[in-house]
Amino acid sequence: MKKTKLLLLSAAVVLIAGGSILTGENYKSNEPKPPIGLNVGNLAPDLEFANPEGKMIKLSSLRGKVVLLDFWASWCGPCRMENPNVVKAYQKYKDLKFKDAKGGFTIFNVSLDTKKEAWMNAIKKDGLVWDGHVSDLLGWSSKAAATYGINSIPASYLLDAKGIIVAKNLRGPALDAELDKLVK
Repeated sequence: MKKTKLLLLSAAVVLIAGGSILTGENYKSNEPKPPIGLNVGNLAPDLEFANPEGKMIKLSSLRGKVVLLDFWASWCGPCRMENPNVVKAYQKYKDLKFKDAKGGFTIFNVSLDTKKEAWMNAIKKDGLVWDGHVSDLLGWSSKAAATYGINSIPASYLLDAKGIIVAKNLRGPALDAELDKLVK
């Protein structure tokens, strides 16, 4: 009896330590469930943070759409230089139909700013017109950055309608090329 309990406990520890905890959100019971993680093919870890108005927004609330999870900051020159490409992609793909998706394309921007006013001004100045802007205003100490292991920005993850990572760190035409693969 003690051996059986020890064996079961050991198996549980191995599963947890190995990162094999699975989630069943939005999956049929007969479909394989992807592991949660940061590699292509993994279910993207969920995030929930406040938008500039203080409303909490969850990344998982965007399931059904193709989502660009984009880490940036108002003070980041390369991020600001990439923003026109992101805006063009949003305008081009937001209303298109995608494979296995109920909605179009959207963006979930996670800011590593520490000053709300600078963050809001950059959103306005760069024409980032979508609703998915969030931040905990903790800069590099952001919980979102820790969850995704972000150590430089810009950084991005392209998620399919089920929240599965299909590509990472896309810039300029590479973002369009990946989105084109997902269009019906």
